[in-house]
Amino acid sequence: MVTADWLNRHLREDDLVIVDCRFDLSDPEAGHKAYLKGHIPGAIYLDLDKDLSGKAARHGGRHPLPDWQEFAQKMGRSGIHPDSRIVAYDDQAGAMAARFWWMMDYLGHQEVAVLEGGFQGWQESGYPVTQEIPRPEPAKFIPNIRNPERIVHQEEVKKHQGILIDSRERERFIGKVEPIDVKAGHIPGACNRFWKDNLKEGQYWKTPEELRHDFSFLAGNTPVVYCGSGVTACANLLALRLAGVADARLYAGSWSDWISYEKNPIRQGEE
Repeated sequence: MVTADWLNRHLREDDLVIVDCRFDLSDPEAGHKAYLKGHIPGAIYLDLDKDLSGKAARHGGRHPLPDWQEFAQKMGRSGIHPDSRIVAYDDQAGAMAARFWWMMDYLGHQEVAVLEGGFQGWQESGYPVTQEIPRPEPAKFIPNIRNPERIVHQEEVKKHQGILIDSRERERFIGKVEPIDVKAGHIPGACNRFWKDNLKEGQYWKTPEELRHDFSFLAGNTPVVYCGSGVTACANLLALRLAGVADARLYAGSWSDWISYEKNPIRQGEE
């Protein structure tokens, strides 16, 4: 993660690409409208539905990962090349930006960070915003997937014997409420770690030391992380990375994929 002060110091550097990931699941056009109203100077906009996800189908969840070659071409058109340093931000404490961070990291691009404090933190620091839309110079982005096993699918989840982390709020985990998906509850055997438990105040995250303490229950085990559709799970994956857990895996389809298979068991209440 990087701070607003750091970003402001490096704002005009040629190899820096800033990505605005603001998105509202309840109002899919809100993020782009907010971007047009004002954004960090030089930032391009990437939409969760249109850019950071593939087309939803019967299986695969509400926000399936895109075709990687098509995504790489889109990154090239956005001016991202192998030597780019990238900073992503949103207005939801990093939940959406973490999805982009995870995708780029999965594709082997290591120089990518999430802005601590997000757009609100940038504004609170008194730094400028603009309505000017950048016109990036097209580049060639080449994906380099080194660990494809970091993505798991529902068949692998069914066989998984290790720790399974559900990143949704407790009320959804226990099945008390379900505002989005057609079934409520969680995958049997999962433990609940709400992604917002990684925050200490507002838009700001806990320190790596605090996160290491929080995730000490892993005891060296490699977790599989999921949420509703593979988005906020990435915030937990970012927290795990900050805590020094580099090999955590993503169930990309998450709960919305799991329940698309009628025979998959579900559980309600606490584990």
